[in-house]
Amino acid sequence: MTAPKTSWIASANDGQTHFSLQNLPYGIFSAGNGSPRVGVAIGDQIADLAALDDAGLLPAAARGAFAAPSLNRFIALGQPVWAATRAALGALLAEDGRGLQDDQALRDRALVPMSAATLHLPVEIPGYTDFYSSREHATNVGSMFRDPENALLPNWLEIPIGYNGRASSVVVSGTDLHRPNGQIKLPDQARPLFGPCRKLDYELEMGFIVGKPSALGEPVDTGAAGAHMFGMVILNDWSARDIQQWEYVPLGPFNSKSFGTSISPWVVTMEALEPFRRDNPVQSPDPLPYLQQQGRNAYDIALEVAVQPEGASATTVCRTNFKAMYWTMAQQLAHHTVSGCNVRIGDLMGSGTISGTTADSCGSLLETTRNGAQPVELAGGARRGFLEDGDTVTMTGWCQGDGYRVGFGAVTGKILPARR
Repeated sequence: MTAPKTSWIASANDGQTHFSLQNLPYGIFSAGNGSPRVGVAIGDQIADLAALDDAGLLPAAARGAFAAPSLNRFIALGQPVWAATRAALGALLAEDGRGLQDDQALRDRALVPMSAATLHLPVEIPGYTDFYSSREHATNVGSMFRDPENALLPNWLEIPIGYNGRASSVVVSGTDLHRPNGQIKLPDQARPLFGPCRKLDYELEMGFIVGKPSALGEPVDTGAAGAHMFGMVILNDWSARDIQQWEYVPLGPFNSKSFGTSISPWVVTMEALEPFRRDNPVQSPDPLPYLQQQGRNAYDIALEVAVQPEGASATTVCRTNFKAMYWTMAQQLAHHTVSGCNVRIGDLMGSGTISGTTADSCGSLLETTRNGAQPVELAGGARRGFLEDGDTVTMTGWCQGDGYRVGFGAVTGKILPARR
């Protein structure tokens, strides 16, 4: 068995770090008085790609793309440049790499401790779409609010259900969010009342970033979908359940979702995820022809959620895996564009809540606590039906290789009191 290739940056080799040499995810960071620019995570360090570019160590085709406050300029250069840049970085950072390792002055400029950096939203997001692609999640929710024998609506097994959301309130990990206000309809009252959400929830999701645009009127088929994906992030699509229950008929979520969606700061490329492809879940009935797919389009990504009340320790309340999602990302993109809808570089596509088949694998408190009826026990004796002010939610995910991980880091967010 061949040992994983290692880096001369020792912290990238411990087998537990999310940011191994096999990963090399992209993000946007700043340090000191420097402006935001493109970096790559490696162990506990960030490689400043603008500095490496200035030193002539990255592909000429990418020249000038890294001194930018988002990844969009680099992404727009296309897959051959992505691959060449990743290969160059892998060679520079490998244990036997030269050009950076043996240049102390450049190392001082180009390597920034993660602890000394501020991480920013990695992409400019022109559009955001949220899907509803976990059969287990849809079944759990449908069983609570409808007849369990008919938990799935008739269209669910035929269509990757989704809705066009808003991109303006997508925020990077570490951004605190205020509890939203909105209309709430109580069962014993004739009219709704206005006030702070009483059933605030998280939703554990993954999201992919569009890396190749499509033209208006031209659908992207499942076989070509992969070429339109740059990479993935962890996504927390915060949800105001009581506001949503009142507003979602007939046009779907609105204020209950628009107050904030958090994403992890590091974008893990599809090339780094390639070894973790898995067989697609069995689908019955067979999808319509435009949704049929070849090859393996599921990904083995372990996921966890922890809730931490203010002043207390965190408790892991969910462990699940992305590979069980019924509708794949290729099918989501094919359905999104089959009408002729075009996609743009930086568009964000959320998977929908990711849940498994066991009580501890539910990707939302709505499911875990049965709509608050069975509160979850937290460390220190606290109990939660839904989130309270001061609670911090942390989501993390990784792919487990042989002696290494390809991870996403974490996405965190704290709930602040509603604005009055």
